[in-house]
Amino acid sequence: MKKPAVDYRGFRLSRVNEPQFSHVKLLLGWVGYFTLYLLTENLIPRERCTPIHCALDDLIPFNEFFLIFYVGWYLLVIATLAYTFFYNVPNFKRLQTYIIITQVVAMAIYILLPSRQDLRPEVFARDNVLTRLTAFIYSFDTSTGVCPSLHVAYSMGILSVFLKDREISRGWKLFLVADVVMICLSVCFVKQHSALDVLAALPVCLLAEALVYGRSFWREKWQRARSLGGGAEKKRPPRKRAARDGNC
Repeated sequence: MKKPAVDYRGFRLSRVNEPQFSHVKLLLGWVGYFTLYLLTENLIPRERCTPIHCALDDLIPFNEFFLIFYVGWYLLVIATLAYTFFYNVPNFKRLQTYIIITQVVAMAIYILLPSRQDLRPEVFARDNVLTRLTAFIYSFDTSTGVCPSLHVAYSMGILSVFLKDREISRGWKLFLVADVVMICLSVCFVKQHSALDVLAALPVCLLAEALVYGRSFWREKWQRARSLGGGAEKKRPPRKRAARDGNC
């Protein structure tokens, strides 16, 4: 059984600034996020929010089966944060920092440019467990503060961290790619977000990616790719020049 990277049995609040426990402070980001979430949900009236809609939204039907991936997102976030917290602290720092950046940017947008979506169906075509669960989610999760989608932003952060981890098998990476794609689709199919919310999350993710990994990480990747490409060019045998008619 894999041993935790840090022995948290010795953790005390008085030791939170010690190097081995300093990453615990990153969890405070969730306290700030939920505080702002409750404030924006209750203090910004729906009338002030701009409806987010595009033609693509009208082509995407409501499908309750995508709720499986939508709800699975919560498990994905909790599981990846817990795993990295206990077994891979550097990845936990990267992932939690990535999430905090997206939270700060998204909350600033929600406050300065309040948004909402009016895509939810008034009546479900089918009556089953998933539609009932969808109705339950609708009852407490308002349709305001939607652009950009944090469902998408967190998912991309998780994918970014694990795709760069050489200890993660290719099979798990492929599973994560497929899962993240389905999560991004699910927010539209369960009518929690407009397709524009998904697109708006992408530049937020790029900003977080740049701040977490910096230009040095991607410069190194680019230089390595160029060197490999240059090596391939050098290994190619020289092409034979076609004989000219005048030399025959």
